[in-house]
Amino acid sequence: MLAFALLLVAVLSRVLPHPWLNFTAVGGALLVFGARRPLWQAVFPLAALAAVDYYLTVFAYRYPFHVDAYLLTWAWYAVAMVFGRVLLRESQSAPRVVGAALLASTSFFLESNYAVWAGARSFYPHTLAGLATCFVAALPFYRNDVLSTTLVVSLVFGLPALAARLAPERAERVRVRS
Repeated sequence: MLAFALLLVAVLSRVLPHPWLNFTAVGGALLVFGARRPLWQAVFPLAALAAVDYYLTVFAYRYPFHVDAYLLTWAWYAVAMVFGRVLLRESQSAPRVVGAALLASTSFFLESNYAVWAGARSFYPHTLAGLATCFVAALPFYRNDVLSTTLVVSLVFGLPALAARLAPERAERVRVRS
């Protein structure tokens, strides 16, 4: 149920206006979904996030929608869930959680900005300098994606671990006082 609640938060974090560039719950929600839900349910986040992409493109940004412009992004959504499944399903240690967040954010940064640069309607010249300019211009988005993805997965996997760690200590203090 938590994975579906996070999916809703991810959708809202994309649709509702906020001042932080790319500070969304998408990467974290996809990692959690991959770690916690059966593979056949991956269709839900894929459909929800594809619908958000369509909505934002057509209604918020008022651009024409071209499916081919989103295929790599939608493939990345699936890959992010695979990262969650492979890296976080069995073990949620701090290095794994942080590593999964960095891998998800970095892979999205590389994939999405390469697609922007390579696209036929690119703002950047198709040269090495144009690619570098594209990546540099996207660094503020990358920073916020790393922060938001790490925050989401750290809260989802870290809070239960912290509670389990504190619970025996609290139980021991209660027994001592009695």
